[in-house]
Amino acid sequence: MSEERLIENIDIMEILRLLPHRYPFVMIDKVLSVEPDKTVVALKNVTINEPFFQGHFPGKPVMPGVLMLEGMAQTGGILAYCTELENVGVKLLYFAGIDKARFRRPVGPGDQLVYKIEILKKKRGIWKMAGKAFVDDALVAEAELMASFG
Repeated sequence: MSEERLIENIDIMEILRLLPHRYPFVMIDKVLSVEPDKTVVALKNVTINEPFFQGHFPGKPVMPGVLMLEGMAQTGGILAYCTELENVGVKLLYFAGIDKARFRRPVGPGDQLVYKIEILKKKRGIWKMAGKAFVDDALVAEAELMASFG
């Protein structure tokens, strides 16, 4: 069941209610807007305190691309849960696949990632979404993601 309304400004406490992820694996800090069954925009403040910067890379901190993809997947999860509220706390949304992943430039401490995800299609319980990550309106990463409730 989708709700045909715009949801704005979902804070971290509501993100934690919607997603099963916990620190240090929560890759979004705030959801700016959700249009159920259509699109979502979320953000991640990248700080030097992130645990992955200890080893990636000492002296030249770069956010791992796979964690940007995880942030996209979690943002897509927010969209899926806001579209099908009956699944919140009942079913997990499993990451099922990724296509066309591209990384355009490094992301580091002080950057604010803005994730924009839109549903491309839903068929037989598989969600296909297009994800893009931006820093200062510049595209830094993109991918097509697939997920399924289980």
